[in-house]
Amino acid sequence: MSKDYYKTLGVDKGASDAEIKKAFHKQAHKYHPDKNGGDDKKFKEANEAYQTLSNKQKRQQYDQFGSDGPNMGGGGFGGGFGQGAQFDFGGVDMDDILRQFGFGGGGFGFGGQRVPRGRDFQVTVQIEFRDMVYGTEKTVDVPDIIDGNDTNKNRQIKINIPAGIQNGQTMRMDGAGEKLTGGEPGNLFLNIVVNKHKTFHRESMHLIMNHDVKITEAVLGGEFDVEMVDGKKLSVKIPAGLESGQVLRVRGKGIQAGTFHNGDLLIKTNILIPKKLSKKAKKAIEELKEEGM
Repeated sequence: MSKDYYKTLGVDKGASDAEIKKAFHKQAHKYHPDKNGGDDKKFKEANEAYQTLSNKQKRQQYDQFGSDGPNMGGGGFGGGFGQGAQFDFGGVDMDDILRQFGFGGGGFGFGGQRVPRGRDFQVTVQIEFRDMVYGTEKTVDVPDIIDGNDTNKNRQIKINIPAGIQNGQTMRMDGAGEKLTGGEPGNLFLNIVVNKHKTFHRESMHLIMNHDVKITEAVLGGEFDVEMVDGKKLSVKIPAGLESGQVLRVRGKGIQAGTFHNGDLLIKTNILIPKKLSKKAKKAIEELKEEGM
């Protein structure tokens, strides 16, 4: 069942970013589990709502599909990253928020004492356009640092990158940073870079491409093949009477975000008008003109 994030934070659907942030701070201060009378469940619900509504793209997808739609799922992409893997949406720093409430940063031990935490690591992960469309699994090397001491070894961590991830988006893997004796490990932040494709680009969950159509195909109709990002051929029909700029839509052939939420392939057409005509072609055009076409 879809969750009402606006109701969770107590704001209207048209609330501004500042209003959403203010509402979240109020909820976080009220329900933080380290505060007397706090509520861990409601705190997590408020955080989940804020992680979505504070990010422009996530908010647009939520408004369209709800919390059960593609790329939703409690502040992370549905489809799984393995245990502890999450997305960092909008640069929300929970330590900063907690310090504003007087709780300090990091974890908390008995008596409200702050538990030290290791340093965070950042790694850039470059993926192909195809991996963005269908999802992929990557292995990244992370330095093995314990208590500030580099062991001169690397840890290999497998990450599941879901279909539909955005270029420039950041994944967060909890506990994969610096190890700290007597404290909590730091986190690993993975900055995703998606390589460009020679044919396609994305808009929302759709794949977009351009295609030139001969004037005869535009008038009579036709068919052409598209080589998709996985290398497979897709046959696309051109309807008779095609207008220049008309968009051909192939449903479900966009970004594979889920059984019911796959994007579409959108083909923007351009009718080619020949600059030179043979006598035979010119005569045929003149005959069409005489018929009022």
